[in-house]
Amino acid sequence: MAVMLHESSLADAADRLWEELPGHRVEILNGSIVVTPPPDGSHQESCYEIAHLFREAGARKAGIRAVPGIGLWLPTGPDDYAVPDVSVVDDDYKDALVEKNCYAPHVFRLVLEVTSSNWTQDTATKVDVYARAGIPVYVIADRRHDEVLLYTAPTDGKYPEPERFKRGQSVPLPSSVGVALDLAVDTLLDGSG
Repeated sequence: MAVMLHESSLADAADRLWEELPGHRVEILNGSIVVTPPPDGSHQESCYEIAHLFREAGARKAGIRAVPGIGLWLPTGPDDYAVPDVSVVDDDYKDALVEKNCYAPHVFRLVLEVTSSNWTQDTATKVDVYARAGIPVYVIADRRHDEVLLYTAPTDGKYPEPERFKRGQSVPLPSSVGVALDLAVDTLLDGSG
């Protein structure tokens, strides 16, 4: 769908798209607006299950929360922000509000994306912007390629090569996340608990 925009700034254009396309996710990545259609049921089941697993693993007691769909302010451009599917953040993340319901990167311990129709954003663009933001752990449930990628410990704005996990395996999360938790690849890809 082509949308003609006559806005004064990129941020204004993104706001307008968000209003005009309810249910769509609007992000600004590397100075470009990215619009994603509403997710399918399996995508949302995966996000729900992951957030639930963090809670069961003692996230609150550890001083963290698993929160779906909150904004992450990015250092890659003056208006850049992303909306990860699930974020694991410090309990006091609300004190790090930057603007537009987006929070500073330093409160994010993990971001997780479940791929949809625009899977290249999750597997390429977001690998770059999350590393540049210093996000310690980035998990991609790559439904297109039927695998899970685990990126950790970015250095100088880049992640090393990811660990790859196939169906039947579990993804052991680094202790820096704050809870001991292995995530089943099948749950990440399908949402089945």
